[in-house]
Amino acid sequence: MPRVALAVAVLAIYVYGLVDVIRTDRHLTRGFSKTTWIIMVALLPLIGAALWFLIGRPRASAVAQPVYQRHPTAPDDDPDFLRNLEQRRRKTEAERLRKLTDDAARKNQADGGPHRTGAAGTGATGTGSSGAAPGTASGSSGAGGPAAGEPGPHKPGAAGEANAEGNPEAK
Repeated sequence: MPRVALAVAVLAIYVYGLVDVIRTDRHLTRGFSKTTWIIMVALLPLIGAALWFLIGRPRASAVAQPVYQRHPTAPDDDPDFLRNLEQRRRKTEAERLRKLTDDAARKNQADGGPHRTGAAGTGATGTGSSGAAPGTASGSSGAGGPAAGEPGPHKPGAAGEANAEGNPEAK
């Protein structure tokens, strides 16, 4: 019976030492590299495990930082990625808005200035994209009449005139 107890104790120390070496972070081992410690414990069961516990095992004060805290596993968990994503979204939106305002300004210059189509005077031109000449409407109706005291838009089809496509419009 004492022989069996001794064999079980040696086996328990061997298995515990080997598992402990394998689970230890490679940067925290002392004396030799982690691979060397695994070979020593595997080839010299009792002596290797004893040396590991006395020399190679990291001290209790040395705690390894978990890998998942240093490097987030998913992009949506990474605050730097999210910050960069938000900055790119804002930059793209600002460029899109700037392009739209530049296009509107160029269109207003080509039309001879902003035309008022509503009572609020939004600055919209009131012309469609059919390529009508400046100062003529392209058949689209405005959202209201001209402001008080301003002349109304020229309507094709009045007095037998044709629109930009050459078709007379009904009144």
